[in-house]
Amino acid sequence: MSTPIPFTNNYSDLSTDKGFQFKFNCERCGNGYMSSFQYNVTGMAGDVMHAASNFLGDMFGKAASTVYDIQRAVGGPVHDKALRTAVEEISPLFKQCPRCGKWVCDKICWNGPRNECAQCSPLMEQEIKAIESQATIQQLRQKASTVDMTGGVELKTAIEQLECSACHAKMQPGQKFCTECGAPMVAAKPKCPQCGVEAEPGKKFCGECGAKL
Repeated sequence: MSTPIPFTNNYSDLSTDKGFQFKFNCERCGNGYMSSFQYNVTGMAGDVMHAASNFLGDMFGKAASTVYDIQRAVGGPVHDKALRTAVEEISPLFKQCPRCGKWVCDKICWNGPRNECAQCSPLMEQEIKAIESQATIQQLRQKASTVDMTGGVELKTAIEQLECSACHAKMQPGQKFCTECGAPMVAAKPKCPQCGVEAEPGKKFCGECGAKL
């Protein structure tokens, strides 16, 4: 009775009728390793029969196709042996985490002192560097928020605040008469932020003190 082959779902079968080869991937970072190519001696029979079909007619052609299709579709003992050899070749490069069960590459994604994968037990050196980078970015954003980046750009309100010219009650835009005293509505003149004197609309500087409006 043959020994079962250790099974894992992190590999791809690249085998053809020419030979056998398998690609194994880390289940954390995705890096992969390919096993050495193993030539399939059985595949030579398929090549010979394909060549013979050119001379001996359709009968050999069908037989050649049958050998080819069976070799591609059915693994068989030759394929199993090749897979076992590939597993033995690649397995030293991988570790299986006892906590999550994932197969990870020993070089990058394995935490040796913790005997777990780097996802279950993060590597402190990598985590410290990541935290420092995040803190640096956060501090740069905070520092940038304290610096005036507007370059003299001034914001203007989209809607002028209206008030009654008679009683100075605040009114909503679009009203033609004051709801408090009934006087016709007009836009309130801008006031100088320095001296408080009303200025004519459209003026850039106060006519009383020269301050910028």
